[in-house]
Amino acid sequence: MTTRTVLDLSGLLAHTSHVLATRMSAAFAASGLEITPRGFCVLLHAQEQERTQIQLAEIADLDKTTMVVTVDELERLGLAERRPSSTDRRARIISVTPDGAEAVAAGVRIVDRVHQEVLDALPGTDGAALLRALTTLQEGHLATAVESDRPVRRARRARG
Repeated sequence: MTTRTVLDLSGLLAHTSHVLATRMSAAFAASGLEITPRGFCVLLHAQEQERTQIQLAEIADLDKTTMVVTVDELERLGLAERRPSSTDRRARIISVTPDGAEAVAAGVRIVDRVHQEVLDALPGTDGAALLRALTTLQEGHLATAVESDRPVRRARRARG
C-alpha cells in the first residue's frame, strides 16, 4: 500500500466547494428569492457592465446550454432581458431589470452571510489566513488552467 505524503488538497477543496454550494443554494431557497445562486451570479455580472450572454457564460463558467436555460429563467421571472448591444448590433446583451437589481441586492446579502458563517467557523485569524492563501493561489500559481489531452471539467470560479 502506498502512503500519501501530502494531504489530498484536491479532495479537500472539491468537498468544501460542494458543501458551500449546497449551503448557498439552501440559503437562496430559504430566503424566498426565486433565483438560484447561478442566476444570481449571472445577474450580478450583467449588472456590472454591458455584457453579452457569451461573456457572462465565460465569467460564470457555464456551458452554452446551461447559460441559455439560466437566462430564459431570469427572463421568465422578469429579472433580466436580452437586448441588442449598444456597441455591436449583432450581439445581444443581458440587461438587468429593476426587479433583477433588487434580487441582486438581496442575493449579495445572502452570499455575504453564508461566506461570513464559513469564515466565522474557523478559529482566530484562520479565516483571514484562508482568504489570503486562496487569493494568492488564484492570482499566482493556480491563476491559469494548463492545457491537457485529458480535459477536466472546469470548476466554477470564485465570485464577488
